[in-house]
Amino acid sequence: MSAVDFEILLQQILNGLVLGSVYALVALGYTMVYGVLGLINFAHGEVVMIGALSALSAARLLQSLLPGLPGPIVLLLSTLLAIPVCMALGYAIERVAYRPLRFAPRLAPLITAIGVSILLQNIAMVVWGRSYHSFPAYVSTEPFHVFGATMTPVQVVIIVVSVAFMAGLMFLVHRTKLGRAMRATAENQSVAGLMGVDINAIISITFVIGSTLGAVAGVMVAANYSIAHYYMGFVLGLKAFTAAVLGGIGNLGGAVAGGLLLGLIESLGAGYIGDLTGGFLGSNYQDVFAFFVLIVVLVFRPSGLMGERVAERA
Repeated sequence: MSAVDFEILLQQILNGLVLGSVYALVALGYTMVYGVLGLINFAHGEVVMIGALSALSAARLLQSLLPGLPGPIVLLLSTLLAIPVCMALGYAIERVAYRPLRFAPRLAPLITAIGVSILLQNIAMVVWGRSYHSFPAYVSTEPFHVFGATMTPVQVVIIVVSVAFMAGLMFLVHRTKLGRAMRATAENQSVAGLMGVDINAIISITFVIGSTLGAVAGVMVAANYSIAHYYMGFVLGLKAFTAAVLGGIGNLGGAVAGGLLLGLIESLGAGYIGDLTGGFLGSNYQDVFAFFVLIVVLVFRPSGLMGERVAERA
């Protein structure tokens, strides 16, 4: 392998890790809700979108009130303002749309989730409009070199923040009283209720935590691509769902592994698909890889790469 080939490979791997970090954060929201409730929350992608657009509105407000505020501080404060919006939205979705259907046939909450997703898209369209919004570069996008490949400070921040939130969630689930209650609820709701666990509160908290991760992921996606719009959560949500299935939905470690792996597959596929097909397909076909992976996993290993260990669900 020549030096140029190695640099190209390294560049695709770094891009894949950035992409995978975002997928992993969103996939954790899917897998937490599935672990506790056995429900695929297809509206989660729209929570990510609301997080990005709320942060953009908050950033514009902060800049109008405090024009001299440094970019990183604006991004941090706008993210902190977007998180409660998404937390409230996640709680409302669970309380209004899913709780009345908790004991309904499995198809009912699934259709409701799709309906909530479309509803949130239309609400965002009314509030923020149809047009694409430019997300300002609050963190430097000046590239620097890593063994010949290039990265930006924004991408470094994305990876660091993602790892921090993933580690925090793992600690919460496996080392705290709340985490124990979440795992007990995932194991058996009836028995957990008899042991004094407030099932409704735990399920609501799970949605709130997942929405928090979604808000952070939304801001990171908007910051990375410098754009936000009302439809941005749909495909991202489907890809994160693919990552959760790939790792083993219901398994937190599986969601992280699935997200990172899907990001690498997509990035490497986009980088080399042109050479492999003689220029017939370009990098704009990278979405194909994500959904091809979903089909292959569902056909050959429906439980995912890491399976679903019930004792670790949350």
